[in-house]
Amino acid sequence: MYEILTGPMIWLSLSVFVIGMIVRAILYVRGLNWQLDRVAYRAHPKAGMKGAARSIIYWLIPFGTSSWQKQPVMAVIFFVFHIGAVCVPLFLLAHNMILKNIFGLAFPITLNLCIADILSWAVVLCAIALILRRIALPEVRILTTTYDYFIIFLAVAPFVTGLFARYQVGEAPFWYTMHLLCGELFLILAPFTKLSHITLFFMSRAQLGMDFGIKRGGLKGANITW
Repeated sequence: MYEILTGPMIWLSLSVFVIGMIVRAILYVRGLNWQLDRVAYRAHPKAGMKGAARSIIYWLIPFGTSSWQKQPVMAVIFFVFHIGAVCVPLFLLAHNMILKNIFGLAFPITLNLCIADILSWAVVLCAIALILRRIALPEVRILTTTYDYFIIFLAVAPFVTGLFARYQVGEAPFWYTMHLLCGELFLILAPFTKLSHITLFFMSRAQLGMDFGIKRGGLKGANITW
């Protein structure tokens, strides 16, 4: 089982993830309204790209937008969760060793085990906070379904199983296997679920930034008719 998960399943899961995310991005662009969106973007590419970059950058900066400033606690939870969720899978030494053995490539920077532990625990605690938020706040609870809890579970399961394996809780080989299984399941399902926001976040922020950079005041007085 371990040999399958560290061999063909890694190839399969990464292929589904990469190809799936590319397809989602293409479908997003193709779904834009021709008259309302793409005509404006093509006519004013410089203003559009400037607006897109501004939108993405400001939303990636903690408290960089008025929305983040109005919800400081949520902003902290959001950024801590996503920093851990990105940095640990990409820069953990053990993950890079697997990538090196399979693909011959690895990231030049790796995380210290202590930092990786802290970030992993931070992801788990932030996931619990997100669940409690969905339960406690009526305006969030009314929009929450079982599917939303499944997505959180899917995102955090590789970290929980990884921590169990790291601290050798029970049978370590079992948790190593579960960790690989959860990680690969995440990669395979991501393009087909809300986890596709890994890519679509940038697509939607870029579109909104282009809208404001061109049509919604960005080129005020430029005689835009749409």
